[in-house]
Amino acid sequence: MECVPVAREIHQERANKLRGDGLTTEQFTEIYERYFDRVYKYIYYRIQNQYESEDICSQVFETVIAKFHTFSEERASFEVWLFAIARNAVTDYFRSRNKRFHFSLDSIAEFIMPKSSPEELAIQNDTHRTLFQALAKLRDKEKNILALKFAAGLKNAEIAAMMNISESNIGVVVYRSLKKLEKILGTGRDRDE
Repeated sequence: MECVPVAREIHQERANKLRGDGLTTEQFTEIYERYFDRVYKYIYYRIQNQYESEDICSQVFETVIAKFHTFSEERASFEVWLFAIARNAVTDYFRSRNKRFHFSLDSIAEFIMPKSSPEELAIQNDTHRTLFQALAKLRDKEKNILALKFAAGLKNAEIAAMMNISESNIGVVVYRSLKKLEKILGTGRDRDE
């Protein structure tokens, strides 16, 4: 008769242990509120499509829920782990995009529901288009590092840990990439003088 309570306690202990490795609703809410904007900005910076960025961002947070039990503080900080998931999701997006037809609704949505005056939208679109065209001339590694640095707001050390390269290498890539962009955009100091 004493076996039943002991077996029940063992089963309860296993269930509690499994739940301990998982992510509680409160933990997920905290993570989501803390990191959503940065993850979304990183993804949008890389793919330049609002609706698909939202979808990919949702996939990233679904992966966080599903894979939280695999997270280990000894291997990497939580931010590095999270943005590695985001980077992999963007990579998967580009792989799948090459295999299917793509049509963006962003441009249509902005014409239907403009938030600014037509003049402001035209100037803003020209500025964004020019910047994205300049970014397109960079190598994938450079674009990814700039996205992690400026859109996601990661530090050089965090990016280095994620990409398995030295922190000084990240600094050099950021510096050289910004110089390339400056040259492409023609915004050098000699132009201002």
